[in-house]
Amino acid sequence: MPRQERLLAWMRRVLALKQAKNHGNISTMSGFSNSRSTATLIVGDALAYVFSLILTLAIRYGEIPGRSLLGEHMRSFSILIVIFILVNFSAGLYDKRAALVRNGSRNLFLTIQIIDIVIGVVFFYFAPVSIAPKANLVIYFIVATAMLYFWRTIMYPVVSHARRQPAILVGSGPEIEDLRLEVNGSSRYGLIFVETIDPHAYSGRPADLAKAVSSSVADSRAQAVAADMYDEDVESAMPSLYPLVFSGVQVIDAERLYESIFDRVPLSIVSERWLIEQSNAVLASRVVYDGLKRLIDIAIAVFGGIVSLVFYPFVWAAIKMEDGGPLFITQTRTGKNGRQIRITKFRTMSGNDEGKYGSEGVTKNKVTKVGAFLRKSRIDEFPQFWNVLKGDLSMVGPRPELPALVSVYEKEIPYYSARHLVKPGVIGWALIYHQAHPHHAIDTEETANKLSYDLFYIKNRSFGLDLKIVFRTIQVLLRRLGK
Repeated sequence: MPRQERLLAWMRRVLALKQAKNHGNISTMSGFSNSRSTATLIVGDALAYVFSLILTLAIRYGEIPGRSLLGEHMRSFSILIVIFILVNFSAGLYDKRAALVRNGSRNLFLTIQIIDIVIGVVFFYFAPVSIAPKANLVIYFIVATAMLYFWRTIMYPVVSHARRQPAILVGSGPEIEDLRLEVNGSSRYGLIFVETIDPHAYSGRPADLAKAVSSSVADSRAQAVAADMYDEDVESAMPSLYPLVFSGVQVIDAERLYESIFDRVPLSIVSERWLIEQSNAVLASRVVYDGLKRLIDIAIAVFGGIVSLVFYPFVWAAIKMEDGGPLFITQTRTGKNGRQIRITKFRTMSGNDEGKYGSEGVTKNKVTKVGAFLRKSRIDEFPQFWNVLKGDLSMVGPRPELPALVSVYEKEIPYYSARHLVKPGVIGWALIYHQAHPHHAIDTEETANKLSYDLFYIKNRSFGLDLKIVFRTIQVLLRRLGK
């Protein structure tokens, strides 16, 4: 393609993305956006709590409560309702994966109800409130739990259901297929892909590809086209596809749609060009973002390091009672720009946990009973506040890996070293969303999946995302408590 045509294609691609953006964030193509969904859940929960109070008073006194009685109780319960909603938010009950109380989130839902009960008991029995609705508390929590369950499982799916707009998916490969299956398999997305067009079937014929897409849009009355714009054939056809936006058809970057749904970067788009774009963005953010983040890291490390000292005697006693071994273990990990760093943790394994592998690539050391608890609760990470203070780690970033594994993955996984563009962290995006963590064992497939989450963080890193990771980490710990 001549240089002028490639430049024109690039400009039209940017304009098409802006056109889609004007209709809202790509994630709002679900027809029921994340922000709107969260707001609906919060309002619904608040109303469920209020209706539960009204029903509780009706059960207690045998009649619908009057304005005076209801107002007297609402003055105290309104504070409690706000606390409950904050607890729900911190625990992840407004996350898109936990909106509906189903198998995966039922334990979390029940755990939060128990926490709410404890908070309610403490609030009404110890706080200086003007009324004493202690006799109503048991009834209220039974009613509130039932009301919330009904709202989440029955009413919310009805309220959140949006008319699904027909759309055309242009792309190929396993990730495009995953996108199609996910969108078409869930009513929470406002799109339904009525046809998938493989651009490789029109390789070298951009006009024919554009004609096929336009024809499909006309036949199906599609209101959106999600295209893999990193595909060379799709990129070549963009000048001919661009006029679709003037007929009211949204042209969506399938990669951005994929990211908004799966919270990770599709590895098929990662290339030298993509990595150069991300590395330039990292360099551009050095002064403001990295500088302020370093100050925040120091503040958290000092505060967290001092507070965590309370746990040290108990951890020391537990480890000594189990096997008499050392309290700490120092490990070599790969840090930013591939530099090797030394990090300190509470010892959780029978050996040195330094990566002594057998023929199957699995560490020979075993996790101790105390170590299993320390890992599950993340207490084993407390000594890393020192590493954050030194500057080897950040509080948030991709988790650092053992050099022995890095050398293997850099050979087997394309662009694996890209995760070293930023400083590693104590907690990270992949730690939250990638469930199958290969702990100190060679697992190329799962590590490639983990890389897609690390690259998502590198591409989208910001103070907002860092704060989100902190909250989600708390949610993960609460989910483990629920299990």
